[in-house]
Amino acid sequence: MKSLWFCLLVALCASLVICKPPPEKKDRVHHGKDLSDHHHDDSKDFQYDHEAFLGKEEAKTFDQLTPEESQERLGKIVAKIDKDKDGFVTQVELKDWIKHTQNRYIYENVNKHWADYDKNKDDKIAWDEYKNTTYGYYAGEEFNDVPDRDTYRKMMKRDERRFKIADKDGDMIATREEFTAFLHPEEFDYMKDIVVTETLEDIDKNGDGGVDVNEYIGDMYSAENDGPEPDWVQTERKQFLEFRDLNKDGKMDRDEISHWILPHDYDHTELEAKHLIYESDKDKDDKLTRKEILDNWNMFVGSQATNYGEDLTRRHDEF
Repeated sequence: MKSLWFCLLVALCASLVICKPPPEKKDRVHHGKDLSDHHHDDSKDFQYDHEAFLGKEEAKTFDQLTPEESQERLGKIVAKIDKDKDGFVTQVELKDWIKHTQNRYIYENVNKHWADYDKNKDDKIAWDEYKNTTYGYYAGEEFNDVPDRDTYRKMMKRDERRFKIADKDGDMIATREEFTAFLHPEEFDYMKDIVVTETLEDIDKNGDGGVDVNEYIGDMYSAENDGPEPDWVQTERKQFLEFRDLNKDGKMDRDEISHWILPHDYDHTELEAKHLIYESDKDKDDKLTRKEILDNWNMFVGSQATNYGEDLTRRHDEF
């Protein structure tokens, strides 16, 4: 979320820019992003599976471990995945774990800045705490002394609306999970409608309740001269006609916008959980024991090179 000072800083930086780089494509944050930049081909290596299961940064750490260290840490991870402590890892538990590792950077970011907002140290963040920290003195005065006060009033009202939706019990006091949903709504299913609403508000410049092809392109690309559009822009125009405007009425409605930014027809997390179980489930009971996982440890956490070298200088903190 942008604070008042952040917005002022951005404005200052923009005023100092003399030469602009060539316009590039801007992408909205999409649900269902892939779990690794590596190609998923188990016949070559398991790096995709490692980054999916551990997260990109943790996978780098595991690449430096000996096989014995990797298996020891994997055993501790299995205990964390088995939430109900029944001795089995189900597909749901494995999917939840993968989702957690993929979103770890989000939770770490929230934790890092938590104290900045939690002024009374009750391990919760009230709307007033967030509002006063983000907008400061001007919030109470309705931005009367701010030149662009209408913009800041709109920003604060939009924040408040999203905060109310993230706050499941309606007490305007957010738990850590609710505050994470407020800051990163695209990662939470119950925040789907507000993500669509805010996207529509951002892109629908003519206010007709839909997104036409020019508004769609304008959200990703700003022409800075009268020259020809880049090839990718022409491709996106074709994408809009063939795959975005599903009912062919010339614009995207709320359902079509949701299909675009929050696709649910291809869940990488669920597919990876199924894949890991299929490859490790020796007795084919659709769940994994600790032994089944450790027997196939190389797929979960093994080094992509399986050549650990003689000089492992990295310090290995306990997982």
